[in-house]
Amino acid sequence: MTEHAPILRIEDLSVEFGASRVIENLNLSVSPGKTTAIVGESGSGKSVTSLSVMRLAEMMGATYPSGKIIFEGTTGKTDLLALPQKKMRAIRGKDIAMIFQEPMTSLNPVFTIGDQIAESLILHEGMSKKDALKEGLRLLEMVRLPDAAQLLNRYPHQLSGGMRQRVMIAMALACRPKVLIADEPTTALDVTIQAQILTIIRDLQAELGMAVIFITHDMGVVAEVADDVVVMWKGKKVEEGPVKDLFANPKHPYTKTLLSAVPRLGAMAGEKFPKRFPVAVMDGDTPRIVGSEHIQNTAKYDAQPLLQVRDLVTRFDIKKGIFGGVTHRVHAVENVSFDIYRGETLALVGESGSGKSTIGRTIQQLQKATSGNITFDGRPFASMGKADQQRLRQEIQYIFQDPFASLDPRKKVGFSIAEPIHTHHLMDGTKQIKMRVDQLLERVGLTSAHADRYPHEFSGGQRQRICIARALASNPKLIIADEALSALDVSIQAQIINLFMELQEEHGLAYLFISHDMAVVEKMSHRVAVLYLGQVAELGSRQQVLENPSHPYTQRLLSAVPVVDPTRDVNRTMLDGEIPSPVRRVGDEPALVSYQEIAPGHLVANAV
Repeated sequence: MTEHAPILRIEDLSVEFGASRVIENLNLSVSPGKTTAIVGESGSGKSVTSLSVMRLAEMMGATYPSGKIIFEGTTGKTDLLALPQKKMRAIRGKDIAMIFQEPMTSLNPVFTIGDQIAESLILHEGMSKKDALKEGLRLLEMVRLPDAAQLLNRYPHQLSGGMRQRVMIAMALACRPKVLIADEPTTALDVTIQAQILTIIRDLQAELGMAVIFITHDMGVVAEVADDVVVMWKGKKVEEGPVKDLFANPKHPYTKTLLSAVPRLGAMAGEKFPKRFPVAVMDGDTPRIVGSEHIQNTAKYDAQPLLQVRDLVTRFDIKKGIFGGVTHRVHAVENVSFDIYRGETLALVGESGSGKSTIGRTIQQLQKATSGNITFDGRPFASMGKADQQRLRQEIQYIFQDPFASLDPRKKVGFSIAEPIHTHHLMDGTKQIKMRVDQLLERVGLTSAHADRYPHEFSGGQRQRICIARALASNPKLIIADEALSALDVSIQAQIINLFMELQEEHGLAYLFISHDMAVVEKMSHRVAVLYLGQVAELGSRQQVLENPSHPYTQRLLSAVPVVDPTRDVNRTMLDGEIPSPVRRVGDEPALVSYQEIAPGHLVANAV
């Protein structure tokens, strides 16, 4: 096999689910040491392509009316579609590995992390359990997980979304595959970890001559890692070419639409408030501009804050000793204080494991605070009775990071969206409720026909839109959006950002926007709080924090953001030394930071 001959070729592949054809005559190839990126909106067939290569699509009911998937392995050329599943099992995980999009649903909840990594090493590499666990520890350290030795004994639910995604990456790389299919591998990762993971994949690719198929909607990542790009739309390949050519001179209207929708960090420089921008959407086969430029000056700073958080501390007891005593604690949130005003979007940014989601879950009463005070609409949480707490659940809604895990797989999505309306007795009459559900679905870019489908019949991005519709159903005052846009492709993301802003203007909604996408944060937030190891490192207006980052950690976060420019050389330096961990021995309390106000409302933590 010559150096540039493709190791994997997809030839005239068509995929059907029942009578519905989701991929039509797809052709693409990837060579050793090269990266082919597949981009396109959710539902365009990107993930189905990857699942077909792994021969997992047919387990979901897929059939292949035409096509071949030729893999050039150690035994010569093989058509993967012609292999029985038993033979495919020997290839899957060893020669061709895959990093899945939703880490919580692809990790087994009843096995420890160590057991799940060891499983593939024992199966494919013939290692002993002891050696497999030792190698598992090395892999977890390679993907920069703190307390890697302790993580081997933990279960998936005990890890944050970003940590679970890194475990998935470690598992996929365990057997040093010839082809790595990465389906949105950095979606759940913050920018600093993303930058390191991309470097790890690139280094391994150079070392092993590994071919990579990279499925993503992050055009910054595409610009950074891809050699070639395949653009998919409605199940067809509409454009293909070297990354520099495609970015510089896109030919197809859809590719132009996709690139125009990419949020670019720094595009809002000099703007005091968030801004809605017109979005190009496809109307049939032609792009159409929707919306207009509009300044989002909705925050009511002259009134009492809607939400006040004071000295919030949330800790988790772990590692019980021989006699059942607690020996260590996770200091997830330490002494955090902030306000959110009506009509305001406060963005919480920081690395995975920094306490962003824990703060959101504590406000939503899904997690008990260790200490501190939270006041909502003038009512302290501590003095609330049962009826007040129930009303609070209606007024504060949560959009979770993993849309598949937060929808009931046995219920149609129309039922899931209507559930908050029934629970909080907001409407009577089946007809009225159905009209409201249809209206909400259309509001988030779906149709009323989607109400009769189940969650597994939607793409990741479509499921996230269903979760947004469900959150809006109870007419909330505050929405906690926990990485709510991370599963969305850029064209839909741009529309949902505008939708969030429109709803904010119409209903005076406040948002706690938890995100690692700094370009999206810049576009839609009024103020930004940067979290580091459970404490606020920097807090100020969007302009203050993003245009004048004053804490070293904020500067590091912003420097790691991928730039949508494939001509720029990227030379990322890997971080060395111990990875800071929020886990500490009982009695070993973290030092609490003090703050300096360097400008009105701009607080920066002093070094401890």
